[in-house]
Amino acid sequence: MTRYVYLHGFASSPQSGKAQFFRKRLKERGAELVIPALDGGDFEHLTITGQLRVVDAAVAGEPAILFGSSLGGYLAALYAARHANIEKLILLAPALQFPERWRQRYSAEELESWKRNGSVSVFHYGLQRETPLGYALMEDSMAYESEPEFRQPALVLHGAGDAVVPFRISEDYASRHSNVTLRVFDSGHELTDVLEDLWEETYRFLDRVPEGRQPASDRV
Repeated sequence: MTRYVYLHGFASSPQSGKAQFFRKRLKERGAELVIPALDGGDFEHLTITGQLRVVDAAVAGEPAILFGSSLGGYLAALYAARHANIEKLILLAPALQFPERWRQRYSAEELESWKRNGSVSVFHYGLQRETPLGYALMEDSMAYESEPEFRQPALVLHGAGDAVVPFRISEDYASRHSNVTLRVFDSGHELTDVLEDLWEETYRFLDRVPEGRQPASDRV
C-alpha cells in the first residue's frame, strides 16, 4: 500500500502550513500523510545525511509518494534517486543545487567564522526563535550531488516570484528531464497564497488517492 510522506523545508517543522494543508486534503480522501521532523529533534547538528536517515525511517521500505518543500524537495529528489520504491514526487519550490547555493549565501569571512565557532545563529520558523546551526551541514552537504538524477514521475510547483530558489532552476531542470512536469504560479517561495491551486495540480498528477493506512506516528 502506498505511503505518503511530506518533507518540510529548512528550519521548519511538521506543523508548517503547507504540510498541514496537504495532510487535510489527503485525509479527506482516506489517505494519511506522514510528516517527520527532519532534524530528529536536534536542529543544531542538522545534516543532509541525518535528514535522509529520517526520511528512510518514515518511508519504512514501502512504496511511497514523497512531497518535499524547498530543502525538503531537494531531500526528496536525493532519496528518490537512491530508492526505487519511491513512486512519484511532488516538489514545492525544491532547493536544487543546494550544496553550492547554500555556500554562496555566505562570504568567505562568514564561512570561516562559522567553521571556527562551530555554529551560526539562524531563525527557526518552527520554533519562532533564533537557534544555533552547526557547520556540519555545510561540510556534509558537499558530499551530495547538486541535481539528483531520479527517474520517477515528478510534479514541480514553483512560484515565479520566488526570491529564495529562483523558478528558473526548476525550469532548467524540467527542460532536461522528461519525467518532470513543471507548473509555475504567480506567487513567491512559500506558495501559501495558492494552496488550492497546488492541490488541484497535485490531485490531477496523482490520478487517484488510494486509501492509506494510519501510521503509528507522524514524527520520526
